[in-house]
Amino acid sequence: MKRNLFLLLVGIVISLTGCTLAPKYTRPEAPIPLEWPGGPAYKGTQSTSGAPTATDLQWREFFADVRLQWIIETALNNNRDLRVAALNVQRARALHGIQRAELFPALNAVGSGSKQRVPADLSATGKTTTVEQYSVTLGVAAWEIDFFGRIQSLKDRALEEYLATEQARRSAQTLLVSTVANAYLTLAADRENLKLAQSTRDTQQAAYDLIRRRYDVGLASELDLRRAQTRVDAAQADVALYTRLAAQDENALNLLVGSQVSSELLPADLSSIRPPKEISPGVSSEVLLHRPDILQAENLLKAANANIGAARAAFFPRITLTTAVGTASGELSGLFKSGSGAWSYAPQIVLPIFEARTWSGLRAIKVDREIALAQYEKAIQTAFREVADSLAVRGTVEEQLSALQSMVNATAETCRLANARYIKGIDSYLGVLDAQRSLYGAQQGLVAIRLASLANQARLYAVLGGGSD
Repeated sequence: MKRNLFLLLVGIVISLTGCTLAPKYTRPEAPIPLEWPGGPAYKGTQSTSGAPTATDLQWREFFADVRLQWIIETALNNNRDLRVAALNVQRARALHGIQRAELFPALNAVGSGSKQRVPADLSATGKTTTVEQYSVTLGVAAWEIDFFGRIQSLKDRALEEYLATEQARRSAQTLLVSTVANAYLTLAADRENLKLAQSTRDTQQAAYDLIRRRYDVGLASELDLRRAQTRVDAAQADVALYTRLAAQDENALNLLVGSQVSSELLPADLSSIRPPKEISPGVSSEVLLHRPDILQAENLLKAANANIGAARAAFFPRITLTTAVGTASGELSGLFKSGSGAWSYAPQIVLPIFEARTWSGLRAIKVDREIALAQYEKAIQTAFREVADSLAVRGTVEEQLSALQSMVNATAETCRLANARYIKGIDSYLGVLDAQRSLYGAQQGLVAIRLASLANQARLYAVLGGGSD
C-alpha cells in the first residue's frame, strides 16, 4: 500500500511539472507605423501639451457633464448586452476551472457489496455455495498522467479563452460608454435642430403674414405670396422631422441605458452640454496594444498556439492510472478488521501507431493559429485606422467650425439686407428666399459640425482604449 501511494505521488509530481509541446509564444510585430500619421489634416493633433492619455482618465473624469455621467453609470448597471458579456466571463472562468482540474486526480470513495449464488457444477467445492463480498475503497479512476503536456496545453488554451472573454467584456464596456455618449449628443443635436426649425417656421410665418397683408392691398404679387408659403411649409415639415428624430433618439438612449431616462437628465441642446476633457493620443501607436479588443485578439492567438501543443501531444503515448486502497471482506461485519486491507494498481499506456486523423487535426490547428494571427494583425490595423480618422477630424474640425460660424454671421446679415431691400421695393422676394435658405442651411451645418466635434472627442477616447475600467 505504501508503495502504491508513493507511485501515485510521483505521478502527480511528474504530471504537474511535465513539459509542453506548444510552440514558444512571441508577440508578433505590429503591422502599423510606429508614429501617428502627419499632414495638413493632422496639424496640432500630437502636440496637446499637458493633456492626459485616454488610459490615464476614467470615463467619469473624461466626461465632465454630470447628467451624462449619471446616464452612463445607469447604463453600465442595466445594459443587457454588457450583462451578457459579464456572464460570459463567469462561464469562461468556470470552463477554465474544469479544464485545470484535469491535471489533478479525482479521488472517489466507493462502497460496494455483492451476494451471489454459485451452482454446484461451477463451484470449486462441487457444492452449491453463496458468495458474499463487501468493500470500501478510496482511489483514483483513469487519471491521465500528463507526461507530454496535453492537458497542460488544453488548460493554457482555456485560460487564454477566459482572458479573452474578460477583454471582450472590457471592450463591450468601452463600446457602451462611447455609444451612450454619442446617443446623448445626437439627441441634443436633434433637439437643437428642432428649436431651429421651430424658430425658422415662426419667422417664415411672420414673413408670410406680412406679405399676405401687402398682397391684400396690392403691394405684393401672388407669386411672392406662394413663395413665402413654400418656406412656411418646408419649415413645418422640418419641425415634424426633428420632432420624430428627437423621439427616436430618446428611445435609443433608453434602450442603451436599460431603463427610462429621467427628463431632467436629457439635454436641451448642444450648448447645454459640458464638453469632454482634451486628451493626447500619445507619442507612439504602441498604445493601441493595450486596447481591450486587441488584447482579446492576442489572447485568442495564444489559445491557438497552446492548442498546437495539445495536438502534438496526441502523437505520444497516453498513460492513465487507476488505483485504490481500502478494506474488503466476505462479510459486512469483517470490514475494517485486521487483515482486511486491500489495494489495486492498474496503469495503462496507449501508444498511437497509425491514426490519420491526428495528422489532419494538427494541420487544421496550425491553420487555426494562422487565422488567429491574421485576425490579431487586422485588429491592430483597424484600431490604427480608427485613431487616425479621429485625429483627422480633430485636426480640421475647429477650422471648419470657425468657417461655418462666419458663414452663419454673413448669411444672417445678407438675409437682413435682402429683406430690407424687398420692403423698400428695390428687389423681389426671390432674393429674400435665397438668403433665408442659405441662412437655414448654414445654421443646420453649424449644428452638425458641433455635434461631429463633440462626438469625435468621445470616439477618440474610446478608440485609444479609454472607458474600459
